[in-house]
Amino acid sequence: MIDSTNTILIMLFIIIQVSIFISWIYFLIYTIKSLRQVPKLAVFISYKNIVFPKVSVILPARNEESYIEKCLGSLLKQDYSNYEIVAINDSSSDRTGEIIQKYSTMNSKIIFINAEAKPEGWTGKNWACYQGYIKSSGQLFLFTDADTTHSSSTISLAVNHLLAKELDALTAKPKILANDFWTKITLPILWTLSVSRYSALKANDPKTSVGYFFGSFFIITKKAYEAVGTHKAVKDEIVEDGALGRKVKEQCFKLRVVNGEDHIHAVWARNSSTLWHGLRRLMIPLYKREKIKAIMMVVATFLLLIYSLILLPFLITMTLDKKDVTVTISNYSLDLILLFLTVMSILLLIITNILQLKYAVFQNSLYSLPFPLAGSFVFIAFLSSIINSGKKDVIKWRGRRYSIHENKI
Repeated sequence: MIDSTNTILIMLFIIIQVSIFISWIYFLIYTIKSLRQVPKLAVFISYKNIVFPKVSVILPARNEESYIEKCLGSLLKQDYSNYEIVAINDSSSDRTGEIIQKYSTMNSKIIFINAEAKPEGWTGKNWACYQGYIKSSGQLFLFTDADTTHSSSTISLAVNHLLAKELDALTAKPKILANDFWTKITLPILWTLSVSRYSALKANDPKTSVGYFFGSFFIITKKAYEAVGTHKAVKDEIVEDGALGRKVKEQCFKLRVVNGEDHIHAVWARNSSTLWHGLRRLMIPLYKREKIKAIMMVVATFLLLIYSLILLPFLITMTLDKKDVTVTISNYSLDLILLFLTVMSILLLIITNILQLKYAVFQNSLYSLPFPLAGSFVFIAFLSSIINSGKKDVIKWRGRRYSIHENKI
């Protein structure tokens, strides 16, 4: 009876581990496919004697005194002549507004706006973007963040790409500048997990409903932006760039995601605290919309990132313990199969991490080694998001606090 029960348990573990093993094969293959096939931000057609449309760069900034000067400096060096920069001071408590105002007096391309008081029901950044839109005069809107810097050809390449492919919107994946240990070890895992739902290849396929923007850089025609309802249509969204990109795709506008790491550098998480709240910022809106899907994502995160690591030492002990009288030859063979699948799953995780570190997030491959810490960090952040989702002020982001039920300063 004991032998039969052990066999059933081992078979159950094998089924789970086979699923994990197959998942990591999928992640590895899709990572390689994405690295090879996702287009880059580059020139497609040489345009001559064409008047390029005016671009309004909409730049919301809240408490960004450490980054705003570099961002404005890079935007002022663009080789694209027909553009303006609409910079919005979003209720900053530091020198952000003062810095923007100083730059606007030195260069007429910069339009300085002090955002009006945020109305009820709006998140801060969405309101600032909407204020920028009202003051803009371009035919194309380029939204970017204050902690982002751009090469001198970024705007011209983006407009060229947009016109050449007859797109309504284009978003570029930036090179993420990781400043701390926790961000460096978790980024490859986050990029890998995003493949299953938010792959650029899926977003670029008109047959899918997958659509999103990178908040650090997306350019959209005025027609498309107004048709989807502007930022007013996503006014209460915490992850507004994802929500707006989804609306663009749902309304059958032509959206393309490209790799822009050679031209756009952005800071996502500035330390472990902003990384923690950044992860919660991703999970809580998903839980708000689709509770079951969010819970399944937390379970999948545990299975993919932690389960095999917990199981491994028990399997090693079990397979080496030849004196256990309950272990038959049949069970011992099953133990070896389970051990093999577990070890291979962990190796596939490490290999995928190394590829992401080297070619997607551009960090030293050695940051793949602390993957147990990274996986635990991501899982705990996701799990705590669901557990605490009903509390007020559950997320801290860019100097504001948000909850799942209401958004407030």
